[in-house]
Amino acid sequence: MSQMANYLFLKLQAIALLLFNRRQEALVRFDEMLRLKPQDRYALASRAHLLSQLGRKSEAIVTQDLLARHYPDLSASWFNLGYMLEENGQHEQAETAFRRALEIEPKMDRAWYGLALVLIQERRFDEAVVALKKNTELQPMSPFGWYQLARVHVDRQEPDEAVKIIRHLKGFEPKVAAQLERETGLRTA
Repeated sequence: MSQMANYLFLKLQAIALLLFNRRQEALVRFDEMLRLKPQDRYALASRAHLLSQLGRKSEAIVTQDLLARHYPDLSASWFNLGYMLEENGQHEQAETAFRRALEIEPKMDRAWYGLALVLIQERRFDEAVVALKKNTELQPMSPFGWYQLARVHVDRQEPDEAVKIIRHLKGFEPKVAAQLERETGLRTA
């Protein structure tokens, strides 16, 4: 069997194994695919995702980092790396990955949000506000950026700004607005 046919057979096996929730066996297939094509984008991305699902975060990060470095102009790879690093508490590296994703794709709202979460963790609230404003500009109907932006304003001792956001959220996400009122003690009535 040719190398390409072998690769395709392994790919089909991996997909079938995933359909039956046999992740460990699928992981073996992705590893075999990478032995045939060490820089294969699909196999690297699938392997990183699967390792993350299996709770093997360090290995997932290493694989995702390989993918990002082999495909440096692929914003999704950098975003996913940033997400994994942020989730793992590696804020400085996560910030670098999110910023790289945004260099490639400045309108990637998820990367702005991820960057904001990292900046919040680092208590860099002024920079977080900038990132969250960009996120809410790009995704105005998503409550996540608005929620975090209100929380940052509270942390910055700017309750009037947080109240404006709560009022705004009441127009399309009243449950999130109510949650913010409970958590912050701010009232908009």
